[in-house]
Amino acid sequence: MENLKYWDTELFLFLNGKHSEFLDPVMIFLSNRWVWIPVYIFLAVLVVNRYQKRAWLIIPLALVCVTIADQTSSALIKNIVQRPRPCYEEKLASQIHLIGDGCGGKYGFISSHASNTFMLATFISLLMAKRRRIFVPILFTWAFLVSYSRIYLGVHYPGDVISGMILGSFIGWLGFRLYIYLSKKIWKNVETLHPTS
Repeated sequence: MENLKYWDTELFLFLNGKHSEFLDPVMIFLSNRWVWIPVYIFLAVLVVNRYQKRAWLIIPLALVCVTIADQTSSALIKNIVQRPRPCYEEKLASQIHLIGDGCGGKYGFISSHASNTFMLATFISLLMAKRRRIFVPILFTWAFLVSYSRIYLGVHYPGDVISGMILGSFIGWLGFRLYIYLSKKIWKNVETLHPTS
């Protein structure tokens, strides 16, 4: 475990050290939850347009899943593991490139940004993979960049972010499987993955 923490710290210092004046505002922008609201609205409109009445199942289910991802990472795991963020480690203070709105809460394992974005990317990608494949790489690139921004800004170790990616992807997959199950129960004789437009 100590070796794992050591290499996680070394990787963090390496990645966090790769910064520039150009990237600083870009990463602050990527890490801001509120700037992505238009994207969420666009995805909701896309789902409504693509799935029509099924959207009344998909959108609430997506909201439930992102809430589960967020609360599992921030309210549950962070408080159980209690691993301080790198920006709270005094021995790293002089080595960290810390920008943005500060350090945030004391504990960082696991990253809520990573779990939330990868949940949404996985859930929507599974929904759209049959007809809208172009959205799959776009969504995962977005989720990865948001997650990476947390390391860049100095508030998460790579291990925090990778664990958040895994958790979010798993919850997104479970949410999609639940959608398939519920939609078959509700629309028994309709092909759920290829709804009529």
